[in-house]
Amino acid sequence: MELKQLREKSADELKAHLTELRKEQFSLRMQKVTGQRPKTHEPRRVRREIARVKTLLGSQK
Repeated sequence: MELKQLREKSADELKAHLTELRKEQFSLRMQKVTGQRPKTHEPRRVRREIARVKTLLGSQK
């Protein structure tokens, strides 16, 4: 998701998005363990987006 789109969200929406990203990150880790992951760039994308969301949540306080 674009940073501009993330900035438009409220704190509650960002927290919900963070929860979804953590679920996706867990799923990707499980796919790695079982050898099913076709897209090797996805964990990096998710990790960076989690960092973006956390940064925005920290700056809203």
